[in-house]
Amino acid sequence: MDGQGKPARSRFWDLSEYRVGMRGHVCLAAEYSMHFLADAVLILHFAYVAFVVGGLGAIWLGYALGWRWVRNWWFRVLHFAAIGLVAIEAVVGVMCPLTLLEDWLRPGVESAASFIQRWLHALLFYDWPLWVFTVLYLCFAALVALTFVLLPPARQATSRDTGASSTASDRP
Repeated sequence: MDGQGKPARSRFWDLSEYRVGMRGHVCLAAEYSMHFLADAVLILHFAYVAFVVGGLGAIWLGYALGWRWVRNWWFRVLHFAAIGLVAIEAVVGVMCPLTLLEDWLRPGVESAASFIQRWLHALLFYDWPLWVFTVLYLCFAALVALTFVLLPPARQATSRDTGASSTASDRP
Protein backbone atom coordinates (compact mmCIF):
# COMPACT_ATOMS: atom_id res chain seq x y z
CA MET A 1 0.00 0.00 0.00
CA ASP A 2 1.16 3.52 -0.75
CA GLY A 3 -0.28 5.28 2.29
CA GLN A 4 -3.47 6.33 0.47
CA GLY A 5 -5.04 2.88 0.44
CA LYS A 6 -3.90 2.11 -3.11
CA PRO A 7 -1.56 -0.71 -4.00
CA ALA A 8 2.02 0.52 -4.47
CA ARG A 9 3.25 0.43 -8.05
CA SER A 10 6.59 -1.05 -8.81
CA ARG A 11 9.25 1.52 -9.80
CA PHE A 12 10.11 -0.78 -12.70
CA TRP A 13 6.66 -0.38 -14.21
CA ASP A 14 6.16 3.28 -13.30
CA LEU A 15 6.97 4.95 -16.59
CA SER A 16 4.93 8.08 -15.94
CA GLU A 17 8.02 10.25 -15.62
CA TYR A 18 9.30 9.29 -19.07
CA ARG A 19 8.39 11.10 -22.23
CA VAL A 20 5.22 9.82 -23.84
CA GLY A 21 5.10 9.42 -27.59
CA MET A 22 2.30 9.65 -30.14
CA ARG A 23 -1.11 8.37 -29.16
CA GLY A 24 -0.06 8.17 -25.51
CA HIS A 25 2.16 5.11 -25.91
CA VAL A 26 5.32 5.07 -23.90
CA CYS A 27 8.20 4.94 -26.31
CA LEU A 28 11.18 4.61 -24.00
CA ALA A 29 12.91 1.98 -26.16
CA ALA A 30 12.31 4.06 -29.28
CA GLU A 31 13.75 7.12 -27.54
CA TYR A 32 16.91 5.25 -26.59
CA SER A 33 17.17 3.89 -30.13
CA MET A 34 16.80 7.39 -31.55
CA HIS A 35 19.55 8.71 -29.26
CA PHE A 36 21.80 5.80 -30.24
CA LEU A 37 21.18 6.52 -33.93
CA ALA A 38 21.74 10.25 -33.35
CA ASP A 39 25.09 9.44 -31.71
CA ALA A 40 25.96 7.20 -34.69
CA VAL A 41 25.18 10.07 -37.08
CA LEU A 42 27.29 12.40 -34.95
CA ILE A 43 30.21 9.94 -35.10
CA LEU A 44 29.78 9.74 -38.89
CA HIS A 45 29.77 13.56 -39.02
CA PHE A 46 32.97 13.68 -36.98
CA ALA A 47 34.58 11.09 -39.29
CA TYR A 48 33.61 13.22 -42.31
CA VAL A 49 35.21 16.32 -40.80
CA ALA A 50 38.29 14.30 -39.79
CA PHE A 51 38.59 13.00 -43.37
CA VAL A 52 38.40 16.50 -44.83
CA VAL A 53 40.68 18.25 -42.34
CA GLY A 54 43.02 15.36 -41.58
CA GLY A 55 43.14 14.35 -45.23
CA LEU A 56 44.69 17.65 -46.24
CA GLY A 57 47.33 17.38 -43.54
CA ALA A 58 48.02 13.78 -44.55
CA ILE A 59 48.46 14.79 -48.20
CA TRP A 60 51.08 17.42 -47.37
CA LEU A 61 52.85 15.20 -44.84
CA GLY A 62 52.62 12.21 -47.16
CA TYR A 63 54.20 14.11 -50.03
CA ALA A 64 57.07 15.15 -47.76
CA LEU A 65 57.58 11.59 -46.48
CA GLY A 66 56.99 9.82 -49.79
CA TRP A 67 53.77 8.02 -48.87
CA ARG A 68 52.28 6.59 -52.07
CA TRP A 69 48.69 6.37 -50.85
CA VAL A 70 48.32 10.16 -50.63
CA ARG A 71 48.78 10.29 -54.41
CA ASN A 72 45.92 7.84 -54.97
CA TRP A 73 43.58 9.36 -57.55
CA TRP A 74 40.32 8.21 -55.92
CA PHE A 75 41.38 9.32 -52.45
CA ARG A 76 42.21 12.78 -53.76
CA VAL A 77 39.03 13.11 -55.83
CA LEU A 78 36.85 12.00 -52.89
CA HIS A 79 38.71 14.39 -50.59
CA PHE A 80 38.18 17.30 -52.98
CA ALA A 81 34.52 16.36 -53.49
CA ALA A 82 33.95 16.16 -49.71
CA ILE A 83 35.08 19.74 -49.05
CA GLY A 84 33.49 20.90 -52.31
CA LEU A 85 30.11 19.63 -51.11
CA VAL A 86 30.49 21.46 -47.80
CA ALA A 87 31.50 24.70 -49.54
CA ILE A 88 28.59 24.50 -51.99
CA GLU A 89 26.13 23.84 -49.14
CA ALA A 90 27.47 26.89 -47.30
CA VAL A 91 27.27 29.19 -50.34
CA VAL A 92 23.75 28.04 -51.24
CA GLY A 93 22.64 28.26 -47.61
CA VAL A 94 21.71 24.61 -47.23
CA MET A 95 22.01 23.07 -43.79
CA CYS A 96 24.30 20.03 -43.51
CA PRO A 97 22.20 16.87 -44.00
CA LEU A 98 24.05 15.09 -41.19
CA THR A 99 23.23 17.92 -38.77
CA LEU A 100 19.59 17.87 -39.85
CA LEU A 101 19.41 14.09 -39.43
CA GLU A 102 20.97 14.24 -35.98
CA ASP A 103 18.56 16.99 -34.93
CA TRP A 104 15.62 14.95 -36.22
CA LEU A 105 16.81 11.85 -34.34
CA ARG A 106 17.39 13.83 -31.14
CA PRO A 107 14.24 15.93 -30.72
CA GLY A 108 14.09 18.46 -27.94
CA VAL A 109 16.74 19.41 -25.46
CA GLU A 110 15.06 18.11 -22.34
CA SER A 111 17.07 14.89 -22.29
CA ALA A 112 20.54 14.78 -20.85
CA ALA A 113 23.31 14.80 -23.42
CA SER A 114 25.23 11.57 -23.88
CA PHE A 115 28.99 11.48 -23.46
CA ILE A 116 29.47 11.22 -27.21
CA GLN A 117 27.06 14.05 -27.93
CA ARG A 118 28.62 16.38 -25.38
CA TRP A 119 32.24 15.95 -26.54
CA LEU A 120 31.72 15.70 -30.28
CA HIS A 121 29.38 18.71 -30.27
CA ALA A 122 32.08 20.68 -28.45
CA LEU A 123 34.57 19.73 -31.20
CA LEU A 124 32.28 20.18 -34.21
CA PHE A 125 29.90 23.04 -33.50
CA TYR A 126 30.68 26.66 -32.67
CA ASP A 127 28.41 29.61 -32.02
CA TRP A 128 29.69 31.88 -34.79
CA PRO A 129 27.79 33.74 -37.50
CA LEU A 130 27.04 31.65 -40.59
CA TRP A 131 29.09 33.91 -42.87
CA VAL A 132 32.23 33.01 -40.88
CA PHE A 133 31.69 29.32 -41.63
CA THR A 134 31.05 30.06 -45.30
CA VAL A 135 34.33 31.98 -45.56
CA LEU A 136 36.21 29.22 -43.71
CA TYR A 137 34.75 26.48 -45.92
CA LEU A 138 35.52 28.40 -49.11
CA CYS A 139 39.10 29.13 -48.00
CA PHE A 140 39.64 25.50 -47.06
CA ALA A 141 38.17 24.32 -50.38
CA ALA A 142 40.51 26.72 -52.20
CA LEU A 143 43.46 25.31 -50.23
CA VAL A 144 42.44 21.75 -51.17
CA ALA A 145 42.12 22.80 -54.84
CA LEU A 146 45.55 24.46 -54.69
CA THR A 147 46.97 21.30 -53.14
CA PHE A 148 45.41 19.29 -55.97
CA VAL A 149 47.42 21.45 -58.42
CA LEU A 150 50.68 21.82 -56.47
CA LEU A 151 50.81 18.22 -55.24
CA PRO A 152 48.90 16.40 -57.98
CA PRO A 153 47.58 12.89 -57.53
CA ALA A 154 49.13 10.07 -59.50
CA ARG A 155 47.61 9.64 -62.92
CA GLN A 156 45.35 6.62 -63.33
CA ALA A 157 47.06 3.86 -65.29
CA THR A 158 45.50 3.25 -68.70
CA SER A 159 45.98 0.42 -71.14
CA ARG A 160 48.54 2.59 -73.00
CA ASP A 161 50.50 3.15 -69.79
CA THR A 162 50.76 -0.57 -69.09
CA GLY A 163 51.83 -1.43 -72.61
CA ALA A 164 48.61 -3.22 -73.54
CA SER A 165 47.04 -2.29 -76.83
CA SER A 166 43.46 -2.25 -77.84
CA THR A 167 43.86 -2.78 -81.58
CA ALA A 168 45.32 -5.63 -83.56
CA SER A 169 47.42 -3.25 -85.68
CA ASP A 170 49.46 -2.24 -82.63
CA ARG A 171 50.54 -5.82 -81.96
CA PRO A 172 53.87 -7.09 -83.34
